[in-house]
Amino acid sequence: MKRIIFLVIRLLYRIPGWLMTIYRYKKHKEEIPFEERFGFTQRLIRKVNQKSRVQIHCYGKENLPEEQGYLMAPNHQGLFDALILFGTHDEPFKFIVKKELMHVFVLGDVLNMIDALAIDRENIRASVKVIRQASKEMKSGISYVIFPEGTRCRQKNKMLEFKGGTFKSVMDAQKPIVPVALIDCYKVFDNNSIEKVDAQIHYLKPIFYDEYKDMNSTQVAHMVQSRVEKCIEENENKF
Repeated sequence: MKRIIFLVIRLLYRIPGWLMTIYRYKKHKEEIPFEERFGFTQRLIRKVNQKSRVQIHCYGKENLPEEQGYLMAPNHQGLFDALILFGTHDEPFKFIVKKELMHVFVLGDVLNMIDALAIDRENIRASVKVIRQASKEMKSGISYVIFPEGTRCRQKNKMLEFKGGTFKSVMDAQKPIVPVALIDCYKVFDNNSIEKVDAQIHYLKPIFYDEYKDMNSTQVAHMVQSRVEKCIEENENKF
């Protein structure tokens, strides 16, 4: 909470303009290209990152496939996860999020503005519709981010079990999966401090369709999680 207050104070002069732009983009979303809306959001978040007293250490960008239309699958540690992704991944991407986030003040407007897909875990039919849409868009060259744990893990650099269902969209699209390891991102907002912190993001080597085509979604989830877990174990004491 202290860091959030600190950021609000440091960026107070920018917040009214940002809110007005978010409202305008949301209101006229169909008239404004996704790339423009994403670009605004990315610039906003990178400015927030600059003011947050967080040293971001990014590794493995060379592993990202040249052709867009892949699924990034990071572990989930907290609020900073999305910020570090916007701060390090240059090309536009979309999120698949739980529907509850679409009703959070301001955050819901931002997610709507950048065409995030909201999944209702209690509604199977609606979930299938989201999976089909994401699969269709990945085939067309739009990359996505989904957190396979479904919710954040509150045990520092530990992880909850990756859910197989989160990989069905990319499996249907037959597109690459990029495991992403987030390390110490929980420290940014969980430590209730404005002390400088280090946070790491590792883009691991992609898993192409030929590697997982004979697996079911649960097996794919286990494979992705094991690679993320190994990266965390090797790097969590780096700083």
